[in-house]
Order: sequence, then C-alpha cells, then structure tokens
Amino acid sequence: MKISDISWKMEVLERDFVFGKFSSNDDELNDFLFSDAKNYQSSLMSVTYLVKNDEEIYAYFSLSNDRLIKDINGNSEWNRLNRSIANDKRRKSYPAVKIGRLAVDKKYAGIGFGKSIIEAVINMYAKTKAQAGCRFVTVDAYQNALGFYQKNGFAFLTEQDSSEETRAMYLDLKAFV
Repeated sequence: MKISDISWKMEVLERDFVFGKFSSNDDELNDFLFSDAKNYQSSLMSVTYLVKNDEEIYAYFSLSNDRLIKDINGNSEWNRLNRSIANDKRRKSYPAVKIGRLAVDKKYAGIGFGKSIIEAVINMYAKTKAQAGCRFVTVDAYQNALGFYQKNGFAFLTEQDSSEETRAMYLDLKAFV
C-alpha cells in the first residue's frame, strides 16, 4: 500500500468528534488522543490535527507554541544555530512551533503519513506565513523516532540529552522559504 493510493484529509479535532479505532505502536500516544487531546485543545495548550477519511483516522499530530532558548551549558550548539540567523542583534530565544505528539496507526505505518505531516507543518509555518513569526519546528523525540526525524531534516539541539528518553530536536524553517 502507498499513501498515494489513499484518499485523506487533515482537519482540526473538533470538541464533538467521536473517535473510532486508532492504534499506533505507542500506548502513550494512543492515550493522549483518546483521553487528553480535546482537553489540551479546550485549555488552549495545543491544537490536534487528524489525518483521516470519513471512516478512519490514519494519523494525528498536535502543535503548540514553543521557542528555542539559549542554554548556557550548550553554547557551541547555540552559537552554530545563532550564526545561521541574519540579525543585527542576537537573541536569547527564537520563535518555534512544537510537534507535541505525532502518531500513525500501525496499519498505515511506513507508507508516508509521518513525512506528509512534517511537510504540512512546514507548509503551515514557512510557506503560508501563519499568524505569527516562526523560525523553527521543535520536537522532543523518543529514542525510537530519532531516525525518522533526522531523515526529515531535524537536528539535535544539544548532545547533553543523548542518553535521555527523549531528545530535543529542531528543524530550521528558513530552508523552506
């Protein structure tokens, strides 16, 4: 099966949406969708997007505002990142959007939904010029998803979290403008 063989759309999760079946390979991500996504949305903490057709959910992702902040312990990474931004005055933080959750139903894993979601986020913030400035996409990636994010252009923000359960990663949207 290929993603091009499937008819799908992306839409914002609505408060009255009735969930059908969805099961990714990660129980925490499944639980967030069914138990927390609507509450996060009504609390203005994130917006969840469903990738679906009329019958089923193929994937979902949640976005929230974020920022990259200068970490005094990771000066070399910050300096490298900071030099990439043409700016008369260097800042201690830069605007970002965080992919807080991203999951694909295991029946559809590996056919391109994850990549399509990354492309959609890039389009939302780099190409259509969302309501506010946004330079980076960030994610706290689980160890088992590092390869996916690296393959899609994300870099590690620091090496200090290399042995942690999640790694801070970023994607510079300037490359897509």
